[in-house]
Amino acid sequence: MKKYIAVLLVLASFVFNACQDLDREFVTTIGRNEIEQSFGNVQALLNAIYSEIPDGTLYIGGAAMMASATDEAEFTAETNAVQGFNSGSWNAISNPDLVWGNYYRGIRKVNQFLVSTGKINLDPWKLDPSPSAQAVYQTNLDAIKRWNYEARFLRAYFYFELVKRYGGVPLINTALALDKDFSKIKRNTLSECIQFITAECDSAALILPLTASTLPYTAANDLGRITKIAALALKSRVLLYAASDLFNTPTWAGGYANPELISMPAGDRTARWKAASDAAKAVIDAAGLPTLGAYKSLFNTFNNAEIIFTRRNGASNQFERNNSPIGFNLGLSGNTPSQDLVDAYEVKVNATTAVKFNWNDPVMAANPYANRDPRLGFSIVTNNTSFGTPARNVQLWTGGLDGKPIINASKTGYYLRKYQIESLNLINNNTGVHSWIIMRYPEIYLNYAEALNEWNPGNADIKLFVDRVRTRTGVAMPPLPVGLSQAEMRERIRNEKRVEFAFEDHRFWDVRRWMQGPQYFGKPLTGVDITRNADDSFKYTPVKVEDRSFDPKMYLYPIPQGELNIGKGLVQNPLW
Repeated sequence: MKKYIAVLLVLASFVFNACQDLDREFVTTIGRNEIEQSFGNVQALLNAIYSEIPDGTLYIGGAAMMASATDEAEFTAETNAVQGFNSGSWNAISNPDLVWGNYYRGIRKVNQFLVSTGKINLDPWKLDPSPSAQAVYQTNLDAIKRWNYEARFLRAYFYFELVKRYGGVPLINTALALDKDFSKIKRNTLSECIQFITAECDSAALILPLTASTLPYTAANDLGRITKIAALALKSRVLLYAASDLFNTPTWAGGYANPELISMPAGDRTARWKAASDAAKAVIDAAGLPTLGAYKSLFNTFNNAEIIFTRRNGASNQFERNNSPIGFNLGLSGNTPSQDLVDAYEVKVNATTAVKFNWNDPVMAANPYANRDPRLGFSIVTNNTSFGTPARNVQLWTGGLDGKPIINASKTGYYLRKYQIESLNLINNNTGVHSWIIMRYPEIYLNYAEALNEWNPGNADIKLFVDRVRTRTGVAMPPLPVGLSQAEMRERIRNEKRVEFAFEDHRFWDVRRWMQGPQYFGKPLTGVDITRNADDSFKYTPVKVEDRSFDPKMYLYPIPQGELNIGKGLVQNPLW
């Protein structure tokens, strides 16, 4: 049997070239019956589908995060492929985030898995009349049913990851034969894709346990598995995107002949925003209001009440190596936060008032990190603050141990703290667990507030749920002021998302769905130059780090050229 398991794993991971990604697999009869009849082996197939969820901490080239393709950060190494996003030198042949084939591989695995679960041989328990055997039989039946809905959720998740990149994509939801004529496969409309994904979420939510601690799940054994809350949360995210500007404003595409691929049908925008707010409220009503605990430690665990859906990673120290300051042993600088991001963190005046940071205020400019939103310090290493093991103050000033002109020193004047396990001693090769969180409750609260503000401005729940994020344990920022206009609240919610989810792969997509690409991604990225004065004080001067490029076509990815070459029914996205 071990031989057959090995064969199965090879088949499950087999990938054809770029022209053969749409639901194609290598077919063999070796061990297939034995594999599909085994309860344990089919469960292993499900685990293989979970493995298709990417790790955003080591995303591009094993080092760059998507944050470094936004105004959040600059990746220090010029040779990393992420730089193509920033220079505008990406296209249908060369895309730093070429995931079309990866997600269709995951979809193919789900389609085959749903066939396999119907072939599991449960006769050893079914035909045994003893109460113990019958109990096992029923438990296994229930497990198989759950597995199917876990897999269907994952397929929906993979499809949404494609949709937010490409718009409408081909919906392939059966295991296709190798002799299928793939050249005739066409893209489904954006609306069809949204409807399919949300329907799958609804179906999964009816069957799956509420949380990882809801029987028959147990927190000890099932952390990371799909739950009802995860299904409802994905629906919330999908409907928020479906209501947002990008998927409702096809004029950006310059007369594109197939607007149904990139835009929802003309209709009642208010109804879409209401559907998005209702979906977020459904998560809140089902889950209650879990405590939002300590912010920084959240990203080094997978067992936290705030987490809805996460990729659980094994122990390592690669993230610390990639992102520790250059002056620390084995540190490579990596994803370095921008001044644009730092400026987004508010200044706390007192318990009731916070204001925007302003470089034109001489007091703020002289001491730019004083009294800032605590999430700044939890997420970003600023000059002369303690970091690492053994700990020392980071010297980001020109001539310091971690600053210019050292090769590969931060170009922005900052280093990344979020996700770092600072207790690790890299020289001793200490390792720790990192969690790539895909969904957590603050997103749901802010999704609810954002959607509600668009169709029912002034509703008391808007401020209530934004404040719930701002006033969480250890952050304790002042509540939003009362009486904000709809436009003012919109900007406050957007900024709250920016700082709360920095480096969590929201910004790249939020700016696109808000259609603010030129405003934020098409202008120079900024950092800070730091000079150490004779009295050991510091002078901070904002500077341009690099020019950035954003054209309207970049609101969506181009369909990979390899797919267009073989799939004559596919249509390229606008302006590419």
